[in-house]
Amino acid sequence: MREYLLVFLTAAVVSYLLCVVARELAMRLGAVAQVRDRDVHAIPIPYFGGVAMLGGLGAGLLIAHHLPFLSTSQPQIFHDAGVVLVGGAIICAVGVLDDLIELDALTKLGGQIVAAGYLVLNDVQLYSLRLPGGDQLSLDPTQAMLFSIVLIVGTVNAINFVDGLDGLASGMVCIGAFAFFLFSYNLADANNETLAITAALLCACLAGACVGFLPHNFYPARIFMGDSGSMLLGLVLSGSTLTLTGQFASVQLGADSPGGTDTGTALVILLPILLPISILVVPFLDLLLAVVRRTRRGQMFYQPDKEHLHHRLLEFGHSQRKAVMIMWLWTGLIGFGAVLISLYASPLTVIAIAFWAAATVVLTFVVPRLRSAV
Repeated sequence: MREYLLVFLTAAVVSYLLCVVARELAMRLGAVAQVRDRDVHAIPIPYFGGVAMLGGLGAGLLIAHHLPFLSTSQPQIFHDAGVVLVGGAIICAVGVLDDLIELDALTKLGGQIVAAGYLVLNDVQLYSLRLPGGDQLSLDPTQAMLFSIVLIVGTVNAINFVDGLDGLASGMVCIGAFAFFLFSYNLADANNETLAITAALLCACLAGACVGFLPHNFYPARIFMGDSGSMLLGLVLSGSTLTLTGQFASVQLGADSPGGTDTGTALVILLPILLPISILVVPFLDLLLAVVRRTRRGQMFYQPDKEHLHHRLLEFGHSQRKAVMIMWLWTGLIGFGAVLISLYASPLTVIAIAFWAAATVVLTFVVPRLRSAV
């Protein structure tokens, strides 16, 4: 755990320092977010936060190569982590081009598929899925590739869509990375597997990169991640989950653990696939609503508007900072709730999650009404 903490801190510090360089570079190259009708920022803000986070990710993996425990892990660990990092660099480069010259939606989608395809062609993909009851769902190579690419591209676009308020997307991904680190680390420990696993390593790097970026990006932001950052975060988060699928021959959590349940076992088995979806329920819901909303108007699904969930929270009376924190709370509730139920299924866990849910609902819907009534 101490080595993972060092990896996290390295990624955070490098990401934080590189934000200064990335901001200056963006200003020199003219990669600046101008103020548009649908935006909430009042002055132009430079992009390239994704470049700084990519540097943090790379630094975290580099330091892991030189740590006593992680450096002696199986070669596959660093192979898969390196594949995800290169895929992240590909999609980050696409985002940088978009930040500079504003690519059309289909060109960006093509770049996303290329980056996702790189992961799949280098064996970072879903091969099979263990089902509750011990059955194995095997996929043929074509099905596995298509499912993996859809998962990666869907996550990439969900993060891209939700990146509308200062600190929102980076905070949500940071929460997701922490939750999945907790899950993968405990799953490896309970199955007596080595604790040096790709998913935990990538999540430690990803959480660190986000933490280092947040001081520059939280309201009022001095730098935006841009598409280079939002697409990078989505790819690394989904890639880390794919590295865990099918890794364990058996599952020793849930019903097999003290106080476990059949529901807990099912979640443990399915969580590597469900977690990106559960953590990103908020952005995925935002993405779905946007597609439905724009299609009903006769627009293309990728045409922007100002009716995302974060826009509605602002209209409801929340400030930018409070709206971001509320969406973080919802993300944490769903992501950590799924992880805690799968790992520590007990009445106390359910009560804690119910209390968290009630507090989040009150802060979201009740507090603004009380404030406006005063």
